[in-house]
Amino acid sequence: MNYKFSDKVTKLQASAIREILKFTSVPGVISFAAGNPAPEAFPTERIAEISAELLRDDPILALQYNITEGYAPLRDFLKKWLASKKCYNADFDDIIVTSGGQQANELSCKVLLNEGETLLCESPCFIGSLNAFRSYNVNLCGVDMDDDGINLEKLENAVKTQKNVKMLYVIPNFQNPTGRTMSLEKRKAVYELACKYDFIILEDDPYGELRFAGENIPTIKSLDTEGRVIYSSTFSKILSSGFRTGFVSAPSEIIQKIVVCKQVSDVHSNIWAQVVAQRFMTTVNLDEHFASLRKIYKKKCDIMCSYIDGGFSEKISYVRPEGGLFVWCTLPDDCDMNDFCKKAIQEYKIAVVPGNAFNIDESEKSHSFRLNYSTPTNEQIEKGMEILAKMTKDILG
Repeated sequence: MNYKFSDKVTKLQASAIREILKFTSVPGVISFAAGNPAPEAFPTERIAEISAELLRDDPILALQYNITEGYAPLRDFLKKWLASKKCYNADFDDIIVTSGGQQANELSCKVLLNEGETLLCESPCFIGSLNAFRSYNVNLCGVDMDDDGINLEKLENAVKTQKNVKMLYVIPNFQNPTGRTMSLEKRKAVYELACKYDFIILEDDPYGELRFAGENIPTIKSLDTEGRVIYSSTFSKILSSGFRTGFVSAPSEIIQKIVVCKQVSDVHSNIWAQVVAQRFMTTVNLDEHFASLRKIYKKKCDIMCSYIDGGFSEKISYVRPEGGLFVWCTLPDDCDMNDFCKKAIQEYKIAVVPGNAFNIDESEKSHSFRLNYSTPTNEQIEKGMEILAKMTKDILG
C-alpha cells in the first residue's frame, strides 16, 4: 500500500544522533555521541527509598490519574525554587509539569505559532527541538552564534527580514551542541529586541545547575517585566532522564493553553516520577547534590579537554565549556567534516556527531563536530580521546 503521510511529518527525518548511536553497539566502539547523564550521577539509593515508601504508604497516589498541570506539591516546590532564581513571577506566571523539557518546548511552539509563521533559533541548534518545531510546519530560521551567544546584528536583521516572527528559541547556558554560554550583555540585548519587535523568547535551560566554572549569569526570564519569556527546564540532567519530567514557567495565559494541549497529548506526566522528584528535591541538601554533579562533570570535561589541548592537531579549535555536557570542535575549512566523522567511527571506532546534524538545513556545510563527556566513563574518555587525538594528527598533521 502507498501511504500518504500528513504534511506535518512528510519531511521529518530520524534523528542523526539516534542513527549514529546504532553504531555504539558494535564491540570496541567508544561513543562520544550521546548526551545522557553520567550513570554515577543518578541518586539511585535515595530514589529507591522514596519509591519504596511511596508504594508502601500511598500506592494509589502513584498509580492513579492526576491533574494535567502536575502534582500539586511538586508545582508548589517549583514555584518557590524558581522564584528564588527569579524564574517565576507570582504576579503573572504559572507552572505546568511536562513530560520532559522536549515536550515543554514542543507545546510552547504549538500554542503560539501557526503554520508558516517564523521561529528564530540559534544556529547550530538542539536537534530534538528542531524536529519538534518542524512538526508544526513553522518557518525555521537559524541565526549564527558568536563565542558569547547569538549574533545580535544577525538576530535583528532576521527579525526585520523574516515574515511574522513570533518566537526566538535559545539555550543560553552551555548550549547544545556548542557548549557556549550567552553573556549577560547579550541576554539583556536579546530581551530588549524582543520588547522592541514584539516576539516571545523560549528560554531552554536544561543545564543551568551544571555550571562547574565561571560565574552564574542571570536567566533571560529573570529580566522579564512584560511577560514575554517562557522558561523551560527539566529534571533529566539533575535527577533522572528516565523520569521524563520537565516544567514550564510562563505567563498564566500561555500555561492555560499548554494545559489544554497537554490534555490532548498525554493527559498528564508520569505521576510516580513527579512524586519521587518532589520528595527528593525537598528532602535532600540540594547544594550538596548539585555540587556532587558539578564535580563529576568537571572531572570528565577536564579529562577530555586535556587531550584536546595536549594531543589534538593544532589545526582544530574548540570551545571549552563552563558547564553542561558537550565540547564543540571545529576542523579547518579544507577538511571534509562528514568524511572525518565517518572515518572516526569506521576506522578508529570513535563515535562523534557531525555538526550539520544541528543545522536548520542539514545539507548546509559544517566544519564542526560535537563531543559528549557525560556518558562515557573516565577511562573510556582517556582511551577514546587518545585515539581521536592520533586520528587528528594522522589526517591534519
